[in-house]
Amino acid sequence: MAKKVVETPLMKQYFEMKHKHPDAVLLFRVGDFYETFCDDAITASEILGITLTRRANGSVSSIELAGFPHHALDTYLPKLVRADSAATKLPIWARSTFSAVDRSSAD
Repeated sequence: MAKKVVETPLMKQYFEMKHKHPDAVLLFRVGDFYETFCDDAITASEILGITLTRRANGSVSSIELAGFPHHALDTYLPKLVRADSAATKLPIWARSTFSAVDRSSAD
């Protein structure tokens, strides 16, 4: 059963893109960080070894998130790409415009 999530403007945009690209791990630029949410956060935390947290999202719900500083993108993005090529087949989308990441330059 899906969780009830309060849709802030940021989460609304996230869920719209997730609906269009359900198999992708979405990296969403929020201030100085790239954030992942929900199942993407669980996946990213396992692959990247970053902390999985939860934040309150409305009065009774919480949402998983995991993120890393934007200046560390060159460190973390290749790990996601390698995980994709190894077995997980995770398309990766980045930034609030969700432009596709060129995998050929990340190795």
